Amino acid sequence: MNPELKPLDEQVIVITGASSGIGLTTARMAADQGASVVVAARSEDALRQLTAEIQADGGEATSVVADVSDRDDVREIRRVAEDTYGGFDTWVNGAAVSIYGELEDVPIEEMRDQFDVNVWGLLYGSLEAADHFKSSGREGAIVNVGSIVSERAVLLQGSYSASKHAVKGFTETLRMELEREDAPVSVTLIKPSAIDTPFPDHAKNHMDEEATLPAPVYAPETVARAILHAAENPQHEVTVGAGGKGTTVLGQHAARLMDTIMETVFYRQQRTGDPPRPDAPDGLEEPTGSLEQRGGYEGHVAETSLYTSLRQRRELPGASALGAGLVAGAVYAGYRLLRNGGDSSGDAAATESKAKADAEERRLERPRL
Repeated sequence: MNPELKPLDEQVIVITGASSGIGLTTARMAADQGASVVVAARSEDALRQLTAEIQADGGEATSVVADVSDRDDVREIRRVAEDTYGGFDTWVNGAAVSIYGELEDVPIEEMRDQFDVNVWGLLYGSLEAADHFKSSGREGAIVNVGSIVSERAVLLQGSYSASKHAVKGFTETLRMELEREDAPVSVTLIKPSAIDTPFPDHAKNHMDEEATLPAPVYAPETVARAILHAAENPQHEVTVGAGGKGTTVLGQHAARLMDTIMETVFYRQQRTGDPPRPDAPDGLEEPTGSLEQRGGYEGHVAETSLYTSLRQRRELPGASALGAGLVAGAVYAGYRLLRNGGDSSGDAAATESKAKADAEERRLERPRL
């Protein structure tokens, strides 16, 4: 069954992880477009401020203080949405926590805690949403936020990559099971590239340097737009950012080269060179959301992704042609980075590499505009 999803301004949308980053950006954008939002996170003060902000702007919002690793908390999110609005139309699983460090340096207990949020929290939310839609006969959407590391793991974020691989496997299985039942539910996996959110600031850091994001980096609004598009239009998967798509395609078609790039370029790009802050809070230990959408990434941040918007509108060439173009561009960029020793800190070589990457994205998109 292909569900008929409502326009956003007629929807009630549940969003977990709504106190910062992608979840916060999505909540604000959804409310701006007329949706009623149920925002959930661990940060009570941030949620109170967010709902007051949305209501002051004429929107409709309610909040639930919840830790998604606790299944009873997730059930409470559903109960509040049903009691307040009679149900919901889209459930967005956006809550996640991050850890930086080599696998041998990260305590197993922390990895388990991370999986409790990133995997089990998403699973709890998805199952509650699916049961709501099936039991009520209400057509709706489940949107799960994965990552490009759902496809291609990255060094220094090994446990995070593993958790996002699990998210992809669970999401694909749930989609197939619901389709086989002919249930009125769309299930979408969103796979962002590196996004300028407080992700590295809120991470548990076991490195000897402060953490940062590997380029290219996109604005959180690019992901929020993709999520809300999926809330209205059934689709399977959406990669946000041509840079992330290039990484995954190169990993599929030139795996050894991608390994080398990861081991050199991406390893260095995730370290700032500055010592870590000993008193820095981390989302693994405590709520850190404070209504921050951006993370202050110092490099270039792409405010839009034409690749993603055109793919969601199905206006780009087929997968094989697109993949060939992305592989060619990614291989060229990879060799350039390796030849320059993985240095992309703003010098002339990095500027040229970015310009070529931007030109490649425009070239792929231009014939269909």
